[in-house]
Amino acid sequence: MTEHPQKIVALVDGSVYSASVCDHAAWISQRTDAPVELIHVLGRRDAPEAADFSGTIKLGARTALLQELAELDAQRAKLTSHRGRAILEDARAILDKAGVNEITTRLRQGDIVEAVGEIEKDARVIMIGKRGEAADFAKGHLGSNLERIIRASTKPVFVASRAFKPISKVLVAYDGGVSAMKAIDHIARSPLFQGLQVHVVTVGTPTAEVKKGLEDAKALLKAAGLDAETSVIAGQPETALGKLIDEAQIDLLVMGAYGHSRIRTLIIGSTTTAMIRSCKVPVVLTR
Repeated sequence: MTEHPQKIVALVDGSVYSASVCDHAAWISQRTDAPVELIHVLGRRDAPEAADFSGTIKLGARTALLQELAELDAQRAKLTSHRGRAILEDARAILDKAGVNEITTRLRQGDIVEAVGEIEKDARVIMIGKRGEAADFAKGHLGSNLERIIRASTKPVFVASRAFKPISKVLVAYDGGVSAMKAIDHIARSPLFQGLQVHVVTVGTPTAEVKKGLEDAKALLKAAGLDAETSVIAGQPETALGKLIDEAQIDLLVMGAYGHSRIRTLIIGSTTTAMIRSCKVPVVLTR
């Protein structure tokens, strides 16, 4: 660990998932001594819209109406900014109550992915809710910003579930790919996972190559002081892993953001997307 721990970047939008993002950020902070930076991004759609009524209004009325519209736009922008600050203050209160020592807040304007891109160089993890403000209306969908952030981010992305519960059992979905190996390395290096039960699972056939991959993963974790279980289970990854999460009462899923795919830079791996959508526990995605 570095002398100055990298910060936990928590994205809050005022949705039902925001409190969960804060609770999970507090849990990580307490285990790693990392500061938390809370960020609310005022998207471009929140900015005042330019409207041109000039072709439909007579000249005398036009000046007065355009002035009134400009004042309304300014008022709306001010209210949006106030709301953003209120969301950040509510989030800070959750972290304060949880005993997090170092908290900063930042209100940003523009595109959320661009904002994350500028901030993430100092981050150890990016935290976001599974769904955004329309969470209750889109239970089967992932937040569009979430998909874009997972695609663009170079740091681990922690996808918070709807509500926080204490984490003691971790499942690592391991397919032998580069991002899966990075997930094992991340777990081995991070103080976050010390003392937790870790189960490394491959979905597929227990070939010699698969077994060797799991043995290597177990050895790396053991060298870091983590006593991990390994197993190979049959079935389709999203179904088999989902069943195991329920049966073994897993609290956190860790997986590579992408599997073996030549088009992985264009789309999120289908298994990854399916797991985030169906999984009731938080998911950590590594690149």
